[in-house]
Amino acid sequence: MDHQKLTQYLEILCQSGCETVNATIEAMEKNQTTSLIDELNDDEQRIVLQELKSIMSVYKQ
Repeated sequence: MDHQKLTQYLEILCQSGCETVNATIEAMEKNQTTSLIDELNDDEQRIVLQELKSIMSVYKQ
């Protein structure tokens, strides 16, 4: 697994703003693909989803 690749995806998503991140999380939870993550395999998508949820949990406190 290419951790640098996953970090790059997370950075791109986060730079897109909270709205995009929340929409991506929602799409991923519904097993829908988005153009930002469609190149990732299932394991990579699972990791990205967990990381995005962790990042966004900071804003929900």
